[in-house]
Amino acid sequence: MGAITKQTSFKKNTITRESLKRALRVALIVGVILNVINNPQLFSFSFSGLNSYKVTLTFLVPFCVSLYSSVLASRSKCPEYKSSPRKWK
Repeated sequence: MGAITKQTSFKKNTITRESLKRALRVALIVGVILNVINNPQLFSFSFSGLNSYKVTLTFLVPFCVSLYSSVLASRSKCPEYKSSPRKWK
């Protein structure tokens, strides 16, 4: 039961509304730039030969990286992390 409480508390302390907003902004900005580079036909509204999985991943990867880095940056604020004998890595 203690491990579930620690994990829930860690999520509450690290994944905040601000970090989600920041991750969405990063995903939109970086995703658009990468899609312009990798899929220029997307922005000329020519969708022939467009791989929707690539487009989706191009937005999803920056979102995940940004959110992960926010979690790592804020984990030092988490009391469970500081008092744990085994550090989360």
